[in-house]
Amino acid sequence: MTAHHGPDDGVRAQEGTRVRARRRHGARALAVVTAAALATVASITGLAGPAHAAARLTASYQALNYGYTMGKYTITNAGDSATDTWRLEFDVPSGTSVGQVWYGVKSGTATHVVIDAEYYNKAIAAGKTSEPYSPMFIVTGSGSPTNCRINGVKCDGSADTPPGTPSGVKVTGTTTKSATLSWTASTATDWPVAGYVVSGGPAGSTVAVDGTTAVVSGLAPNTSYAFTVAAKDTHANVSAASAAVTAKTANPADDTTPPTAPGTLRSTSVDAVSVGLAWTASTDAHGIAGYDVYRGSTLVKSVPGTATATTVTGLTPLTSYTFTVKARDGYDNVSAASNAVTAKTTDVVGPGAYARVGYFVQWGIYGRQYFVKNLDTSGAAKKLTHINYAFTNIDPKNLTCMEGVTQGTKADPEDPSQGDGAGDADADYGRPMSAAQSVDGVADTGWEPLRGNFNQLKKLKAKYPDLKVLMSIGGWTYSKYFHDAALTDASRQKFVASCLDLYIKGNLPLAGGAGGTGVAAGIFDGIDVDWEWPGAEGHPGNHYAPEDKHNLTLLLAEFRKQLDAYSAATSGKRYLLTAFTPADPAKIADGWEISGSPNVFDSLDFANVQGYDFHGSGSDNSWEPNRTGDQANWYVDAQDPYPTHFSAQGALDEYLDVGVSPRRLTIGVPFYGRGWQGVTDGGASGEWQAANGAAPGQFADEAGTRGYSNLKAAFPSMTVVHDAQSLSTFGYTGAGGQWWTFDDAWSLGQKMKLVKQDGLLGTMIWEMSGDDGSLLTAIDTGLK
Repeated sequence: MTAHHGPDDGVRAQEGTRVRARRRHGARALAVVTAAALATVASITGLAGPAHAAARLTASYQALNYGYTMGKYTITNAGDSATDTWRLEFDVPSGTSVGQVWYGVKSGTATHVVIDAEYYNKAIAAGKTSEPYSPMFIVTGSGSPTNCRINGVKCDGSADTPPGTPSGVKVTGTTTKSATLSWTASTATDWPVAGYVVSGGPAGSTVAVDGTTAVVSGLAPNTSYAFTVAAKDTHANVSAASAAVTAKTANPADDTTPPTAPGTLRSTSVDAVSVGLAWTASTDAHGIAGYDVYRGSTLVKSVPGTATATTVTGLTPLTSYTFTVKARDGYDNVSAASNAVTAKTTDVVGPGAYARVGYFVQWGIYGRQYFVKNLDTSGAAKKLTHINYAFTNIDPKNLTCMEGVTQGTKADPEDPSQGDGAGDADADYGRPMSAAQSVDGVADTGWEPLRGNFNQLKKLKAKYPDLKVLMSIGGWTYSKYFHDAALTDASRQKFVASCLDLYIKGNLPLAGGAGGTGVAAGIFDGIDVDWEWPGAEGHPGNHYAPEDKHNLTLLLAEFRKQLDAYSAATSGKRYLLTAFTPADPAKIADGWEISGSPNVFDSLDFANVQGYDFHGSGSDNSWEPNRTGDQANWYVDAQDPYPTHFSAQGALDEYLDVGVSPRRLTIGVPFYGRGWQGVTDGGASGEWQAANGAAPGQFADEAGTRGYSNLKAAFPSMTVVHDAQSLSTFGYTGAGGQWWTFDDAWSLGQKMKLVKQDGLLGTMIWEMSGDDGSLLTAIDTGLK
């Protein structure tokens, strides 16, 4: 079985050529402002030597008018020694944006702009300014920059004002080993208050600050301590210390009786990543200081005070956990454990709900003219639960997730180096979208740091906040270097960190005037791994070896580890990790550890199982050109003459039979058809009959493939057959003897009944541009 992930191999070759030819936006404006100046850049690279402490920079802003608004910062070195670099930072109000920058490299966010020096203007001699190479930029909107900083110092040269001193500091509780403090929040001045510094504990003590309270632990029993509190802002400016307060820890000899055990521990709520717990309060002669929650023998949470409920977060979907709770009094006496309670987390979409995962292809905005906006106007965004954005590539040299390049694939889809170095940063985040192409009807100006499909996905998520978007890595054309990236622990860590940096943290490289630090943050809710195929052949030239099977498990574990660590350090949200997995039993055996320990489902939230491309023929006729065959049948067709019989149910059974939970699986369905020509009826409407290669496709160099809507338009009088035994749909045309295999509303309706009957998580779609509206409607209706 040749297991293609949709018809992306041919379309990448065709549409990749367009990528190479596209004109870069912003070139004309750059020439107007800078052509004369850039001629002498090479002559000023040695203005001054390295800086030392005597360099002192200021920066002044000027608004310029070239028929459009530009901003300019002139940097002055008022010190007596040169500086060897500079970094300018400032804020702009909502509704105002900074576009392309000259004489500097822009990063930051939409509202907080960072401009770093170029190699030729980083040195500013003592007593000199940055002229004539002062940083300049397009300004869209009526606002002006504020909160300017140059190398971390106010642009006017004045010193920062630290936050106000905390007031009202008091001791709110003590135990034999700890003291709890509270205070009134400090007033912010130049920068927001970032936290508080508590002083006064002995060496080895620890301080846990939560808002305007703190617990100081590691104290000696029956001992007095004087504590002060100071505020710290986001730029490490520290306020004066508060007045000292004295806390005396409890004497353990005064109470040696532990509290009673908490009673009636129970689960009050459960979702995919958390369990709510509640219990009956313990009693103690001197009161309860708090409760400790254990998962097995591991302390997972401490609840201060007398609260008798909490939620344990950071859990894994579809996993059982057993909890107990112990009480502590003010003398650090610990009670016996409560009763144990076991709770199982749900799947990622919740009980009774079904996932609808749709792939949006990066290149669909070209020949297909399918934009993110079409997901909205077609009604698809209301019905989908997840969008997988296809695809990002792997850098062949650095073995990292790759962005920032706009380079097409090789024209020959069978070229072993077809996808090497290919990518489309322009489509991803550089291409300005017109009002007609924009989700909210607002056109890009061409100067925003985030444009293209990514910006439209951001707008789509704002309109549909429950919709999850994942970045898909690999696919048929871009899987060549997965083997290398997954080969060692070091390479796995590097690769995963690079993917999170680009798509979870949103740090996009500058490309065509777009990109920057954090500009894509919040767009992607996780990662989808589309390795085609570990341990087995895929696209010609792919690297693979037997060790891929275990290395894939380790790679997914590294993704889960780094995603969870980033979540814990930031918002606490769970980032999703999914994978496209094969239908072919041989490919599963070669590359996927789906049972035992460890296995891929230790890390995956769910897998999208291939449910299509069971048969077909491509442009080069290397794949089954001489006989037709169903490409997405649910059951094995009794008339199937091929030596290996593929089916969606057979693919699912490979996973279910080894104990994979059905709520960790979606089944893939095609929104396109595969076709042959030169087919005679043979008394079977062309099914399983002799053929003469791939039929003409939707695109000239994409033989054998048409999107469903295109297929209907091309053959309005096609004789369509619904095979109730195999649950497949196919059509035959007399002209040219074309035979096409595809899914329609009937077959999808039948399949969704089985998705529900088998308790699966839902379905996955390759890919959304092929729908005329009827296919996703049939899925949505069938899963209600």
